[in-house]
Amino acid sequence: MDKKHLPKKIDELTSMQIQEKMEDLSRQIRHHRFLYYVLSQPIISDAEFDKLYRQLEELEKEYPSLVNTDSPTHEVGAAPNTEFKQIRHRVPMLSLSNITSFEELKKWQERLHRGIDGSEDADKFSNKQLSYVSELKIDGLSIALTYERGTLISGATRGNGEVGEDITLNLKTLPTVPHSLSLTNKAGKKNKIPDLLEVRGEVYMPKESFAALNAQLSEKNEPLFANPRNAASGSLRQKDPRQTAKRQLAFFAYFAYVIDKNIVEPTSHYETLSMLDDFGFTVEPNRSLAKNIEGVQAYCDKWADKRHALSYQTDGVVIKVDDRELWKALGSTAQSPRWAVAYKYPPEEAESIIEAVHFEVGRTGAVTPVAWLKPVKLAGTTVKRASLHNADQIERLDARVGDTVVVRKAGDIIPEIIKVEKEKRPIHSKALHYPDHCPSCQNPLEKIEGEVVFRCPNTYGCPAQLERRIEHWVSRDAMDVDGVGESLIKQLLAAKLIASAADLYHLTKEDLLSLERKGEKSADNILAALKASKERPLPNLIFALGIRHVGLNAAEKLAESFLALSCLAEATPEAISSIPGMGPAISESVCDYFAQKENRQLIDDLAKAGIEMSIQDEGAKPISQAFAGRTFVLTGTLTSLERSEAEKAIKKYGGKASSTVSKKTNYLVFGENPGSKLLKAQELGITVLDEPKFLEMLEEASKK
Repeated sequence: MDKKHLPKKIDELTSMQIQEKMEDLSRQIRHHRFLYYVLSQPIISDAEFDKLYRQLEELEKEYPSLVNTDSPTHEVGAAPNTEFKQIRHRVPMLSLSNITSFEELKKWQERLHRGIDGSEDADKFSNKQLSYVSELKIDGLSIALTYERGTLISGATRGNGEVGEDITLNLKTLPTVPHSLSLTNKAGKKNKIPDLLEVRGEVYMPKESFAALNAQLSEKNEPLFANPRNAASGSLRQKDPRQTAKRQLAFFAYFAYVIDKNIVEPTSHYETLSMLDDFGFTVEPNRSLAKNIEGVQAYCDKWADKRHALSYQTDGVVIKVDDRELWKALGSTAQSPRWAVAYKYPPEEAESIIEAVHFEVGRTGAVTPVAWLKPVKLAGTTVKRASLHNADQIERLDARVGDTVVVRKAGDIIPEIIKVEKEKRPIHSKALHYPDHCPSCQNPLEKIEGEVVFRCPNTYGCPAQLERRIEHWVSRDAMDVDGVGESLIKQLLAAKLIASAADLYHLTKEDLLSLERKGEKSADNILAALKASKERPLPNLIFALGIRHVGLNAAEKLAESFLALSCLAEATPEAISSIPGMGPAISESVCDYFAQKENRQLIDDLAKAGIEMSIQDEGAKPISQAFAGRTFVLTGTLTSLERSEAEKAIKKYGGKASSTVSKKTNYLVFGENPGSKLLKAQELGITVLDEPKFLEMLEEASKK
């Protein structure tokens, strides 16, 4: 060791101690990289990992003579999993260096100018103004797709940057990964298809899919994913592509290399993203081109809180020099391009105090412990409650009333407690004990073998389960009964005005006026909303029934296959399982639901109340074909007409009204409080129409 190159001032640390510290940090970083990239099972947060990495970087910068040649700061990702065949990348997949402040952003810009001034082509770029493309940093798994003469031939993970895992078959199950390039662009002009195109992008799990997946895992007593990124990574590494297909992953393309001497590669990154859009890829819709670094800063500020409303998780902004010619001049380090950087937002974690723990009963009877917290701001909202999931989780955390805890939002959605600060625990705290009787009806709880959840078996006699089922019935993705929420349902049940969802449709104005704080206008609005909900599409009705394991996507597939609730009620498990995506858990659950006499009675009562129970107007001849071949999705509250009226108008002119947004959707019509469907439509590049534009379309259609 050449100690003469060490700084004169080493404080209390000797060179040996410094080297030992570097080696210890290196071991920790490699270990956590392996858990993160290969096993998709990290045990520390991104912020904690970044802290370790920065410590090593700072020590190596201060003591360069002690740096090992195999330092993890010289590496990208982790070695690929040997369970998969390996693919060598034509162009290395480097990682991005991180910055966490605007001061560091300006320093990065200064390094860019120095790099350009010191390049061989300095004279060529001397008067060139730097412009930047800002894109939201998707928290997923980086992949490389290779297209040969327009056809997808392979897909691989980043791996160690040089070699990745071959996950081609799994990637082909993603609806947003094109199997072939589009021959025409958005303007209808013919695309020039290169002999070879390598596309880089990010596979991610939407927040809604993440929440549904963890709910399923919790019921099966399987480990939960910490965040959507880990869930996406684990889902892509399934040995059976059919399992990957069930996870509802999505893909954003963010870069491309054209390998074809006859086709000119785009000269700017912004143009590259437009090219990918034309080829049929989904590109992150919130990208922005800025003429200066101040524009980049404004973009980062804009999305600091706004990002929490997106349907996918983002933890920062990727900033790239727009001019691709400058990329060559600036070059790369061993692990990162100099022309790009990732601005990371602060970690979304906060401390709070558990003020109480309540055991809450869900609509399927599952009893879930919920911590009531001292209110704390987190991921754009005020958090007052956090799920403790189950008895095993309570035991693992040893969470108690009065404890100071660290809270985060898993996937920016579900508040959860990740750590108990036991050194701050009150002296006389008591361990929590899971109840053995239902908190609502006092029925003994049961635990099904293989599940971690305790359930109340009193399905039709438990007041809490009934209340949750009715709340689910009126929710937005179900029957969407505006004005009927938790508070009103509690009042109606307490007054014995309802005993099922069907009873909602027999309420009178006098019934509603008899309740506290209910005026005439409010009563009229509620009755109007109930009347409108009778004509919701069949998928919404199936979802509203609250059949276990049947989400909105499954309800849509069941509706398309059986066309009427009566047909679904008579379906065999084999008939349901034959539908793509409908496994044994769903088929058994559906058949069990319709086998119960209480559920049969509910459906009879709903039919008598006038609920539409089949695909509406199926086979009816429209008066024109103005909307022929076009699919519309409605979301939010329309002010000039009821949703059912809007759906009838769409069908009247030959169109199709659907309840779910997909790549097959042509238009999304939104009113007030549109929710996540609008964000999903924007992600997929679907045309969105506000109410006035939709009404204009209807008027034009009426003239044809």
